[in-house]
Amino acid sequence: MLKLYNLKLIFCLTAVFFISAVGLSQKNFAKEADNAFMNESFYSAIELYKKAEVKEKKPAEKARINFQIAECYRHMIEPEQAQTFYNRCDMLKYDKDHPELYIYLADVLKEQGDYKAAQENYNNYLAVDANSSVAKEGAESCKKAIEWTDDPTKHFIQNEIQINKDHYDYSSAWGDKKHETLIFSSSREGSTGDAVDLRTGESFMDLWATTRDNKGKWGEPMPLPATINTEDNEGASVLTKKGDILFFTRCPREKKTNIGCDIFYANKQGDGWKKAQKVVLKPDGADSLSCGHPTIDMTGNLMIFASDLPGGQGGKDLWYAEFNKRDKVWGEPVNLGPTINTSGDEMFPHLTDKKMLYFSSTGHSGMGGLDIFKAEHAADKTWENVENLRYPLNSAEHDFGIIFERGSDDRRGFFTSNRNGGKGKDDLYSFNLPDILFSLVVYVTNKDDNEPVPGVTVSLKGDDGSEVVRTTDAEGKLVFEKENKKRFINKETSYNLEVSKEEYLVATNTISTKGEEKSKRFLEEVFLQPVVDKKGKKIVI
Repeated sequence: MLKLYNLKLIFCLTAVFFISAVGLSQKNFAKEADNAFMNESFYSAIELYKKAEVKEKKPAEKARINFQIAECYRHMIEPEQAQTFYNRCDMLKYDKDHPELYIYLADVLKEQGDYKAAQENYNNYLAVDANSSVAKEGAESCKKAIEWTDDPTKHFIQNEIQINKDHYDYSSAWGDKKHETLIFSSSREGSTGDAVDLRTGESFMDLWATTRDNKGKWGEPMPLPATINTEDNEGASVLTKKGDILFFTRCPREKKTNIGCDIFYANKQGDGWKKAQKVVLKPDGADSLSCGHPTIDMTGNLMIFASDLPGGQGGKDLWYAEFNKRDKVWGEPVNLGPTINTSGDEMFPHLTDKKMLYFSSTGHSGMGGLDIFKAEHAADKTWENVENLRYPLNSAEHDFGIIFERGSDDRRGFFTSNRNGGKGKDDLYSFNLPDILFSLVVYVTNKDDNEPVPGVTVSLKGDDGSEVVRTTDAEGKLVFEKENKKRFINKETSYNLEVSKEEYLVATNTISTKGEEKSKRFLEEVFLQPVVDKKGKKIVI
């Protein structure tokens, strides 16, 4: 959520109540619609623009109004509707004076997974401006998206149907140290207050929590207490490592005043939370700016968050602030720089215990909308080597807010997506990357009579320094799999296999797991040559 981004559910900004139009003239409808749009009340602006469009006679203004309607739908994450009105603009020759229409149309086509049509529109813009980096990167990202879709990663994705409703459910965070409670933001029934957010047309967002039982089943979500939830929007939270402080995003409202979002914190008190307090990060006089989506490092003294503070790379950027223990205040925010931030939007950061930084972005090359990326920790408060997590963690739609299960590294966790097939407008998804497992089965037989040879010594040496020696059973069989949860055959490793027994010649072979991307059971049939034949005569080699 938070004003940080033009996503209806992600950044549920202050809803500004606009004054009703005086009279029924087209001019007043358009003016009221423009005011609503400026205040990001897109849900209300659409209806006003549609009334204005019906009465408008001038083709140029009619085209502008259709473009504004398309923009409302784009901000509300309804790309199909946005495409419809961008196409109307095209019919009304809006592109003649506004060729950037091709970029907008390409973006919503890309968000629907129509990468070929999106490429065509990026190329249409390149015919007007051959040096456009936006169009070039857009066309290239479509090419990558097709490749990633055709060659997906091995992640298993599952909609959390026990948690999701047909509303906005997004941006999960752990609510306890054991990782058994999940906190998330939702616009479902039961939210605090009965007002409607003019940006989304739904209830204002609250923070909810659900706890799973020992069988992994999630319980009925319950809203957090009134010390945290208000009649405004709350969302995008993070719990400190100690489990004693919850940081989250809140977007207050004031009549006729545009106020951005802020980060708040609440201290644990028994089974509940104390009254939330604001973290002061904005400079004086910058109330209209927004800060949100906090993540905290293991020490609790470094916070990374998203903001549109001045001095960034463009759009919404990731910033960090450090806690001054002596004065008990957060220091001045510092931009993470151009390696992480782009001219697009970067938000929803997540720091792992190993200092890996995950975040979502519209500026780095992606599959459409927000994509999830990871960056390696390079030095003190710097990250590098930004990498797209690819399909199916990313999709043509918006994907964001990734977190991980305790002790799973990056193999299991949760994220948010509005991809097709979901239960609501935004849903929580779990993901699991099954381990790539290897084993080796060795069968040893006598080369002369094909009878199994028991008691054969089999030595397995890996180029990772590992070594294990075992003997075959009565059937001449030996399985290298695991012992005390430790596996014998590891990833990206080459092994030398040596098979030996008295009165037989030594046999050798090699196996390798390098480049293997799927689990595999290696099978080796070894035929040992006796040093004497059946008559007791030595065999001459």
